[in-house]
Amino acid sequence: MNKASKKTAHQLSARSLFIWRAIQIAVWIVGASILFNLIFFPKLGIHLFWNILIPVAPALLVVGVGIWRNVCPMASNALFARHMGISKRKKLSISQSGKLNLIAVIALFLIVPLRHAFFDLNGFYTAMLILSLGLIAVVTGFFFEWKSAWCSGLCPVHPVEKLYGLNHQLSLPNAHCDRCHRCVTPCPDSTPGITPFSSKKTKVHKVSGFLMVATFPGFVWGWFQVPDVDGISSFGQLLGIYKMPFLGMLASIVLYLVLNYFFKKKELVAIFSASAVSCYYWYRLPALFGFGLYPLDGVLVDLSGVLPSWIFTVLAYTTTLFFFWWILFKKPNKFSWVNRPVFAEKE
Repeated sequence: MNKASKKTAHQLSARSLFIWRAIQIAVWIVGASILFNLIFFPKLGIHLFWNILIPVAPALLVVGVGIWRNVCPMASNALFARHMGISKRKKLSISQSGKLNLIAVIALFLIVPLRHAFFDLNGFYTAMLILSLGLIAVVTGFFFEWKSAWCSGLCPVHPVEKLYGLNHQLSLPNAHCDRCHRCVTPCPDSTPGITPFSSKKTKVHKVSGFLMVATFPGFVWGWFQVPDVDGISSFGQLLGIYKMPFLGMLASIVLYLVLNYFFKKKELVAIFSASAVSCYYWYRLPALFGFGLYPLDGVLVDLSGVLPSWIFTVLAYTTTLFFFWWILFKKPNKFSWVNRPVFAEKE
């Protein structure tokens, strides 16, 4: 391959760019439709968002995180100003980038337990959450360069992407960035083998990486030990929805510190990644069909009177075996979530 062909190897053709833009618009419209339903037809909106979209998301991040990075509606919101040429394009310092990563992790741990009291049962509250995050995405995209402030910074889903996307198997073009402007280092999209520990430039980076890896399996387990309640009427109830997730986080940290003596860090990240996503589907799949710990919570279709419970026991073991095989034992690839475009000329 000559130099000229190398320079354009990861550039999208006009046809491919059109297809990706069409997909991005279609997914954005689907997201807007879900938002509409959450406000005006809340029962349907809750099913579409919490009981269909969200249960699919972890598996998508494991198998093909690059797909989500290319079509995420929040990313489209954040990058709209940049695509329109009206972004201020400010550069984040390494210190600022680390702080945004830590805020994203903390936001994840604070927002998810609130599902039990507000978001899982109230379409309007969920809509307000989505609109608030969407507004933050748009504002950060207006002021800062490309994906640095939202997609690779403040987005609460991004820490999960780095934990779950360890062994994705799809090599995709970057459907947003036509040139690499080095907006964040290391770029999560374009760095092969990216993990929550890949950014070690500051103590804040290290803390956010440790929190995400060491605590997440316990956090997921603890979240499923809490039933949904219709709102919060006392401080004790508020503490109640955080108690089990946070106790699970503490137990997970202890386990991580013990296993740290026996496994290399890369192996440990994979073990905790597989444990977290397996734990999620262990509880979530039965709950979708009326076989959860709390049978009325998070039900898409109640099949408890139709199917025997052992089917979901088998399904839980099957998904666990799959995720451990995929993340720990499947031959790792050597490519990034999406292909890095050519570097832009220094400005």
